[in-house]
Amino acid sequence: MASRTSSLKFFSLLICSIAIVQMAAAGDPDIITDFIAPPNGTVDGNFFTYTGFRVLVGGGPPPTAFKVLKATLAEFPSLNGQSVSYAVLQFPSGTTNPPHTHPRSAELLFLVGGTLEVGFVDTKNNLFTQTLQAGDLFVFPKGLAHFQYNADSQNPALAISAFGSANAGTVSIPSTLFATGIDDNVLAISFKTDVATIQKLKAGLAAKP
Repeated sequence: MASRTSSLKFFSLLICSIAIVQMAAAGDPDIITDFIAPPNGTVDGNFFTYTGFRVLVGGGPPPTAFKVLKATLAEFPSLNGQSVSYAVLQFPSGTTNPPHTHPRSAELLFLVGGTLEVGFVDTKNNLFTQTLQAGDLFVFPKGLAHFQYNADSQNPALAISAFGSANAGTVSIPSTLFATGIDDNVLAISFKTDVATIQKLKAGLAAKP
């Protein structure tokens, strides 16, 4: 009887372990249709077309601050179930895309023009950096903190990022830490500094346009 109970416990533990591994490895759920139609059921070529990037070729003035244009599930509903999304990153001279993570996807960045300093930190706190030239690809592994920086004082940079999720998500580390109401004392202790310094960091982030 004891042997049977042990076997059942082992089997239950095995099933739970498999389920946890599958949950951890899962990305967007698979769909069993070609695509997910909108609620009103109207599907034509317009449903599969996104025009939000036309501004990039319209000859408008370049941005003066870092700017990202996205084509994710929120902007492009036909991506629902397709496990893919897109972003165009514009870097004026001296601008950065601050440290952040994408919890649901890796990011594959293609540098179209200019140069970029890029990097990410793995779970062992190893920093991997690279200076990208136009035409280079760089991958940021799923869920890891990473950044991009245009160190060129004269020229802008333009990059395109692809994601293996319709909604990769973005967790901005500065905003998450200093703009969400985490107690100043908690942050001061965590960063081994004082409350006054934390308040200055919060004020600086709040004042950023």
